[in-house]
Amino acid sequence: MSTQVFVNLPTRDLDRSKAFFEGIGWQIQPNFTDQNAACVQIDENVFLMILTYDFFATFTDKPIADPATSLQVQTALSRDSREDVDALLEKVLASGGNEPRPAQDMGFMYSRDFEDPDGNWFSVLWMDPKAAEQGPEAFMAEQADG
Repeated sequence: MSTQVFVNLPTRDLDRSKAFFEGIGWQIQPNFTDQNAACVQIDENVFLMILTYDFFATFTDKPIADPATSLQVQTALSRDSREDVDALLEKVLASGGNEPRPAQDMGFMYSRDFEDPDGNWFSVLWMDPKAAEQGPEAFMAEQADG
């Protein structure tokens, strides 16, 4: 069995969060969704668990950070092309998300960031497969020599 990744994130408004993530094309898994949480499937093995603050608090004795004012984690997701990065960001913006900074274009890698309506931060990126295989420095050196 492949490893599955579940990222747990707090929300102030579960219905708003579900609508946002469905709006960008991710699927809500009803078997793991109730009045306290929603399971959002991003990919075959990658999921978000969007949890109400009260429910999230049952998993820890630590205070829950407010993603609107502080950053605890940045979830980065790859895409197959620069165009796929841009297409997802267009859906994000149309669904009520925010793009907190301009796109980052390093030639071998292109990324755009977004925040969901609660302020949870995501990065969406594409990396040239050759750069991913060789490492950015070797790829850039090869490009300069070529």
